[in-house]
Amino acid sequence: MEPENVNVKYAHGPRPKQKLLDRAREIIRLKHYSIRTERAYLNWMRRYILFHHKRHPQEMGPAEIEAFLTHLAMVGNVARSTQNQAFNALLFLYREVLGISLDDAGINAMRAHKKGTLPVVLTKDEVRRVIVATTGVYQLIAKLLYGSGLRLIEGLRLRVQDVDFSLQEVSVRDGKGEKDRMTLFPEAIQTVMRDHLERVRMLHEHDLADGYGRVYLPHALARKYPNANREWRWQYVFPAHRLSQDPRSGAIQRHHIHEKAVQRAVHIAVRHTGMVKRATPHTFRHSFATHLLMAGYDIRTVQELLGHKDVATTMIYTHVLREQGFQRVKSPLNF
Repeated sequence: MEPENVNVKYAHGPRPKQKLLDRAREIIRLKHYSIRTERAYLNWMRRYILFHHKRHPQEMGPAEIEAFLTHLAMVGNVARSTQNQAFNALLFLYREVLGISLDDAGINAMRAHKKGTLPVVLTKDEVRRVIVATTGVYQLIAKLLYGSGLRLIEGLRLRVQDVDFSLQEVSVRDGKGEKDRMTLFPEAIQTVMRDHLERVRMLHEHDLADGYGRVYLPHALARKYPNANREWRWQYVFPAHRLSQDPRSGAIQRHHIHEKAVQRAVHIAVRHTGMVKRATPHTFRHSFATHLLMAGYDIRTVQELLGHKDVATTMIYTHVLREQGFQRVKSPLNF
């Protein structure tokens, strides 16, 4: 149940009372957050309010936020990333929706800090075995993730116009941190990608003939270019098998393949190889970075290809290399 209505002051005079979570949803959309972020943030806001017996957030503050986050960690046993997502949702609620500033020192103390764990990285042979064991379109997706260093959601959100065969580049639009970047488009998959896109084009033309053929367009593009959502260049490289209803506009359109479908396909492939490493689609990105550094490419180049804001984030892969280097050191017991 949502809390009672809250009054918000506006520059052009008073506005009718609006439920708090409805107001939060409106602000999230004005800031062009993704539908996934919208759902996650509203869910955490709702859980926070219910946890404190439906008290209004204006009556609460850092102490109540910390109590909720502690409950998630101690009782819910959630991962640090999940706890931080809840924290960011509540920070958004107070700062953006309620206009309440929270003490930065106290806020930083509440963040769940990451452990210094190294990412799982596959050898080149292990990558090959997993890719070979992956079937259908998921094999092409796996090759692209490893060959371009993409995050899974970045690969699935690619549009036809983002793949440049002549320059052998992939454009990542509105990636993590709302940043655009360019990365590699592997020459090894160009032929299979052309064949794949030809099948996607046929599917798109079939949709158009049936009166559909539309895709979601980001931000204000749908209003600025009302017919662009039916154009070939805006179609997803990896479209879903079925049409679906957009949760915001209600339009029937073809979205991209769901993340969980790819995660499940890779999980099955890893299991079929008999591998004991806990590999996921994101492991391809870790392996991409590590293998480039092993090949002698400088860390700044790898940072740019990965889209890391800080080179310190990319440095984690040098630690992986250092750990792998220990394999060449003989124990004194062997002498």
